Amino acid sequence: MSRLALIDHLVAEFAAQPRIRAGSLIITVFGDAVAPRGGTLWLGSLIRLLEPFGLNQRLVRTSVFRLVRDGWLSAEQSGRRSYYSLTETGRRRFENAYRRIYTGPHEAWDGYWHVIATVLVDPSQRDAVRKELKWLGFGAIGTGVMAHPMPDCTVLRELLADLGVSDDLVQWRAGTDALPGGRAQRRLIEHAWDLGELTVDYQRFLDRFRPVYAALEREREVDPGQAFLVRTLLMHEYRRILLRDPKLPLDLLPAHWAGSSAYALCRNVYQRIHGLTEAYLGATLETADGPLPATAEYFYRRFGGLD
Repeated sequence: MSRLALIDHLVAEFAAQPRIRAGSLIITVFGDAVAPRGGTLWLGSLIRLLEPFGLNQRLVRTSVFRLVRDGWLSAEQSGRRSYYSLTETGRRRFENAYRRIYTGPHEAWDGYWHVIATVLVDPSQRDAVRKELKWLGFGAIGTGVMAHPMPDCTVLRELLADLGVSDDLVQWRAGTDALPGGRAQRRLIEHAWDLGELTVDYQRFLDRFRPVYAALEREREVDPGQAFLVRTLLMHEYRRILLRDPKLPLDLLPAHWAGSSAYALCRNVYQRIHGLTEAYLGATLETADGPLPATAEYFYRRFGGLD
């Protein structure tokens, strides 16, 4: 079983960054690897898991403490060992975020927009509401008005209920079939979303991970530990870009949209190494009850289905 120098270089490059956002990387690991295996992990296992990425024990402990403080994780002590689990709030956040991450681009669109007016929201809450709507992909199309062509309405309802503003927002569906669309609609999209910056970030992602996929395809056997490292970096980088992507339907995106290529690359790499990664996680990580539980069935629906 061979180690790939390209993956070692990728990990070393990540670890050499002047400032690593440890909390963000831990969120990636919990969402991608731990949540489908029960959602609980011994802190010692997490420290060992993150060491190759340049995170020392102190930084991991500090970052986990902050995630507990921010409501993502809960802690349980058993003897001298600390175990961390996703809170219900944390689990819901993961589910909402990762539903977007592992789902492909919207191909079919009915031509209608979901429009929300925020002018009736209490001024003290308005910024928080706009921020959360932007996280769901909504763009500002005017003062106090945000819109998206295909939002996840289930997540939207949960979000507005959590914020307590369901009765303060005016929402409607607006069609453009009776109006001349085309150029004006494209200009509106350019005004509401910065697709140019996303294109640059997606292209950088493609340039970084295409050679990795080619190397994985050439190798008959890949080291399971390296499989975990590359899957984590792949999803960490993809997640950071995708959560800024409004996920507009392909009909509204530029031709040859780089986000579609990035999704396809993620799917291909994930398909190639998910089995090796799961074997590595099962053999090396611990919960309070011993090894991690078996991988949940929903995991295998990621990226349209894993073999």
